[in-house]
Amino acid sequence: MTPNSTYRLQIQPDFPFRAAGEAVPYLASLGVSHLHLSPVLEAVPGSTHGYDVTDHGRVREELGGEDGLRALARTARAHGLGLVVDLVPNHMAAAPRHNRALREVLRDGPSSPYARWFDIDWAAGGGKVLLPVLAGRIGDELARMRVEGGTLRYGEQEFPLRPGTEHLALPELLDAQWYRLGWWRLARTELNYRRFFTISDLIGVRVEEPEVFEATHAKIVELVRDGVVEGLRIDHPDGLADPEAYLHELDRATGGDCWIVVEKILTGEERLPARWPVAGTTGYDALRRVDGLFVDGAGAAELAEHYRRFASPAGDRGGHWEATARRAAYKVVTHELASEVAYLTRTAAAVCAAPALRDHAPWALRAAVRELLIRVPVYRPYGTGAEDVLTAEAAEEAKATFTVPEEAAAVDVVRGLALGRLGDGPDQRAFRTRFAQTSSALRAKSVEDTAFYRYTPLVSANEVGGDPGRPAVSPAEFHAYCERLARDWPATGTVLSTHDTKRSADVRARIAVLSECPQRWAKLLDDVAGTPAPDGQVAWTAWQTVVGLGYPHGDRLAPAVLKSVREAGLHTSWTEPDPAYEQAVLDFVDAGPAGPALYTVSLLVRELDPYVRANMLGAALLHLTMPGVPDLYQETEREYLALVDPDNRRPFQEGPPDEKTAVTRAALRLRRRYPDVFGASGAYASGTYQPLTASGPAAGHCVAFCRSGETVTAVTRLSLRLAESGGWGDTSLTLPEGRWFDAVDVGREFRGGEPVPVAELFAARPVALLSRRPVTDD
Repeated sequence: MTPNSTYRLQIQPDFPFRAAGEAVPYLASLGVSHLHLSPVLEAVPGSTHGYDVTDHGRVREELGGEDGLRALARTARAHGLGLVVDLVPNHMAAAPRHNRALREVLRDGPSSPYARWFDIDWAAGGGKVLLPVLAGRIGDELARMRVEGGTLRYGEQEFPLRPGTEHLALPELLDAQWYRLGWWRLARTELNYRRFFTISDLIGVRVEEPEVFEATHAKIVELVRDGVVEGLRIDHPDGLADPEAYLHELDRATGGDCWIVVEKILTGEERLPARWPVAGTTGYDALRRVDGLFVDGAGAAELAEHYRRFASPAGDRGGHWEATARRAAYKVVTHELASEVAYLTRTAAAVCAAPALRDHAPWALRAAVRELLIRVPVYRPYGTGAEDVLTAEAAEEAKATFTVPEEAAAVDVVRGLALGRLGDGPDQRAFRTRFAQTSSALRAKSVEDTAFYRYTPLVSANEVGGDPGRPAVSPAEFHAYCERLARDWPATGTVLSTHDTKRSADVRARIAVLSECPQRWAKLLDDVAGTPAPDGQVAWTAWQTVVGLGYPHGDRLAPAVLKSVREAGLHTSWTEPDPAYEQAVLDFVDAGPAGPALYTVSLLVRELDPYVRANMLGAALLHLTMPGVPDLYQETEREYLALVDPDNRRPFQEGPPDEKTAVTRAALRLRRRYPDVFGASGAYASGTYQPLTASGPAAGHCVAFCRSGETVTAVTRLSLRLAESGGWGDTSLTLPEGRWFDAVDVGREFRGGEPVPVAELFAARPVALLSRRPVTDD
């Protein structure tokens, strides 16, 4: 069954299945059709997110176990709701204490039946798996190790022993294992298993192997076939060896009747591969288009100029988005992903052992791998479309970086391997697959987790799938995108806030207003200049974050700002912290953004509130009525102001309704009553989404569309610019023929076929939702 709307709950030990069941009556009253649960399979004890899976064959006991999940499904079904579950096929927790499959590999080595589960390069590790778990060099950590009950213990960690070695002296015992315990810093250069991005605590799983797929999917498939689960959100498909093949296998296993969306991040105008047997993406592409409508392009450019002067970005900070992203990519591919580049270099060298390819120096191959990886403009190249991504122009640009022109020929070898042009042997296939997997890791780490924290003129634009260099989206672009969704992916997922967004939609809506008043923002910075900051970059980011929150909340602001400077990696980082700099950041937050400057900031916040309201309500209504299946993140049916995780992963709580709740309920009520109108239950004729164009002096500030001839959505964009230009004046919107009933303010009615003054349409609030059928207030 295709959902018409979903509601994401972060299931965790502090909010288990039982608590979710208690929330079902309230969530059903909102009008959603399905609950969307974060991962439910067994995970590391205490995990608040569940992406560190330890056993695919069991529903997590800390959440209530399988009985609890099935009970939740029954409760949901009794209230007319189904369940959608987050599935994590790419990786597991690299914790042998909890991960039985990994534990058996570490005990029995390559002969273990579980050895095929993981991408382990045994040769590179000298026949051992490097486990980068030690706090220091092994010689300094021996005193903390002990053997008890046939197990090697180090702090709270446990490691299995190779049979027959438990009675050896500690140094000999360590040498005799199928693994090598190492200092955590060695992961960067010597890790010999595939991981999730740069997180060594999460080991990649080879679901491309039929027996691994069956073992890791049997339970979730059982839950789907039993009707407990009706939909799946596939986490990070780009990490898989062959995402398309995996999705076809998943579609087969679940019977072809399960709603499946993939967390595929599309860059720019990149399209989801049409051959994938899925309903669409999880919706970050929709997030970018909705957010962009409420950004003033000219104002954003002015902000960027002021940012360059105020923050004085130079060197690695970069004053322009493209340069910043490129520098971040060089940093990540050289440092954080050094072990992945080493694997690709070794594999390329193995291919080059053939007579026709000999004499390519390893350093040249390594340089070619790096230079081509950073020039992949999307997360991952796919199959026949790879040539459009890994272009000949990119190869020429990569060659130009070589100081020895003769060595630049290595670029052709690496590109040929990545495109599958140099044969189809085991080494060639291994290179092609790992190049694609590493490409996605590089883009995620260099763009999302580095450049987004280094280039911050308008921090609301720095979200997954976003383009900080071009944050504004025109109404024409938005309509074209929606028409394509209605035609090609009518049941795709759409989102505004998720567990991974760096700022919730309402925080971003507040910050976006600054693009309409860059001079007022500049004045605020002048007014708070008396609070010295470690540097202009952190000051700019922190003050924008306060505007986004609307109030200081120092206990939440300080961790977010500290995380931002660590991710940026300019003065401090997670692995190389600078205590003095970090303390200066915290002192600045306490002295300014979270302290005495409250009054100064509150003046601007109150001044902008009417325009923030237009952004928040407009984005919410567009999300709920545009093509696709809207996913509401927990608590976002009302104003929800949250920062980056863990701030946005607090347990769900019901709260008092507000104006946003009224708009949300009205839209969800229409979706529930008339599902065919919104096209989520199947593909419809090309008239399913019809843009409506206003007329008059302020026409560009009204974005409107009609769904299947039955509902009309209209919102106000750039409301501050609108107010400054004199308001709506005689701007009007002609509705399709017939009578139209207000779905939010029940009792209001409009006549179609003739111009309706937009000022009248927006008399009660800056958005309107109309239905051709009468609406009752229930």
